Amino acid sequence: MTTVVDLRSDTVTQPTPGMRAAMAAAPLGDDVFGDDPSVNALQDKIAALLGFEAALFVPTGTQSNLCAILSHCQRGDEYIVGQMQHCYRWEGGGAAVFGSVQPQPLEHQSDGTLALADIEAAVKPDDPHFARSRLLALENTLGGKLLPMAYVEQATDLARRKGLARHLDGARLFNAAVAQAAATGADPRSEARRIAQCFDSVSVCFSKGLGAPVGSALCGSRDYIARARRIRKMAGGAMRQSGMLAAAASYALDHQVERLADDHALARRLAEGMAGIEGLQVEAPHTNIVFVDLVGPARERSAPLLKHLADRGVLATGLYRLRFATHLDVQAAGIERAIAAIRGFFGA
Repeated sequence: MTTVVDLRSDTVTQPTPGMRAAMAAAPLGDDVFGDDPSVNALQDKIAALLGFEAALFVPTGTQSNLCAILSHCQRGDEYIVGQMQHCYRWEGGGAAVFGSVQPQPLEHQSDGTLALADIEAAVKPDDPHFARSRLLALENTLGGKLLPMAYVEQATDLARRKGLARHLDGARLFNAAVAQAAATGADPRSEARRIAQCFDSVSVCFSKGLGAPVGSALCGSRDYIARARRIRKMAGGAMRQSGMLAAAASYALDHQVERLADDHALARRLAEGMAGIEGLQVEAPHTNIVFVDLVGPARERSAPLLKHLADRGVLATGLYRLRFATHLDVQAAGIERAIAAIRGFFGA
C-alpha cells in the first residue's frame, strides 16, 4: 500500500512514539478545579518561555483567539485586524457573534503586513458615534509569511502610543521564530520570546507544526488570564483530565521546535520543484506553507489537478489558492513524489 503524502495542512500530524509515551505517563487531575499537574506544568512552561506571567490551555486556536479578544474588549469596542487574518476571516465571526466586538479589517500589503498609516487612520476618535478602538491584532506567520521583526516592533509601538492593547495570533509562532533564527543566527526559542514580548497577549497552537493532537495556549498577565479563564468556561472549553493533551503539548515544546527547520527546507524544495511549470505561479515560502496560483488557461484546472494528485496518493487543498503544507509526517521522498505528480499533470 502506497503511503499517502498529506500536504493539506500541518494539523494532520500523528503523535510520535515519544509523545504517545508522555501522554500515557502524564499525571492527571481536574483542570476545572485547577489541579491537573500536567496542565499546570504546560501553562507555566509556555508562559515562562515567552516571558509572560500566566497562560491558559484551551482546546483550539479559534477558542484561544476568542478568549483573547473578549478579554481585551467589551461590547461596543472594536479590534483592528487584517482581512486575511485567521481571527477575522476564518473563525466564524466569533468576536462579533459572541462578544459584540466589532472588527475593523484592513487590507494587507504584499508582504502580509498592515500599513502603519492604515492602522493609525483606523483608530477611532473618542466620540459616541464610533465603536471604541481597543485592540490591534496581528498574526505571525500569516499564510506562512514571516512578519519582519522591525515591522512588528513598529506596529505594536504605534498601537501602544494610540492606547490600544496588542494581541498576536501566534498559531505558528514557532515557525516564525525558527525562520527568524535562521536569518539572525539566534536560538529559535529566544526569537519566539522576542516576538511575543511586543504584545500584551499571545496565542500559540500546539496542534500544527509542533505535532500535538489538540490544544493551544493563551499567554498574558495574571489578571488578563483570569478574565480569559472565565470566558473559556462560558465557551465550553474548560476540560477535566486534560493533562494527557497538555503532556503532548509539553513534549512538543521540548522536542519538536527546532525540527521545524526541516519542514521549511522541504517547502522550499517543493517550490523549487514546481518552478518553471507553465500556468503555475509559485510563491516562494518563508516557512512551511507553499501557495500556488493557477493562471491563464490553467486557471480552470484546479479541481482536476487536486484529483490527479489524490489518485497518486498526494493530498493538497485549494479553497482559494492551491496550498501545500509540510510537517513532521512528510519526508523528502514524499516531496519528490508530489513534484513528480504535479509535473506529470502539466506534462512538464
